[in-house]
Amino acid sequence: MTQVPFVHLLRYTKPYQVQVWGATFWSIFRTLLYLAPPYLIGVAVDVVVEQETSLIARFGVQNPLTQLFVLSLLMIATWGLESLSQYGADKLWRNLEPFSMNYESILTTNLQELDLAYFEDHSTGTLLSILNEDINQLERFLNSGAQDLISFFARVLAVGSRYCLVGNGAASLHSLGNVSVSISFGSSL
Repeated sequence: MTQVPFVHLLRYTKPYQVQVWGATFWSIFRTLLYLAPPYLIGVAVDVVVEQETSLIARFGVQNPLTQLFVLSLLMIATWGLESLSQYGADKLWRNLEPFSMNYESILTTNLQELDLAYFEDHSTGTLLSILNEDINQLERFLNSGAQDLISFFARVLAVGSRYCLVGNGAASLHSLGNVSVSISFGSSL
């Protein structure tokens, strides 16, 4: 029975597990910060409309001008933290290069241990080309693909949980499917 390629790949990441989890954390944190500005803009609209009875006023800041100042500071902090988390995620994912080199070494060793009869049926150049392409795809996945995949699922879960918290049961679950479709098309543009 053959293993699923992703599960097979995960088996080799055990020595790099702390780095992979750290990169995953920073990718999710960056995605959540990316989603924060629209909510902050909504709070700003609430401040303009409701003034002394707005959401921020409930936390003790009564003056609308001060509330907008607090929101602008929150927005600047959000953008700064988003940039820092993007840097952290990029750095951790790209620092997994020793993993891809180790994986390349394992694949090359496995290729060298094949019977000679295997090489009679398969061109050596073709095998090396496939090996090279697989390693290049792994490096591309570690550089951007993993972050994109994690970001997609984090967006779906964050926006979907927001719908479920605010909306009513069945309608929220139905709209969650629409949100995941719109996010997938939006992130691919």
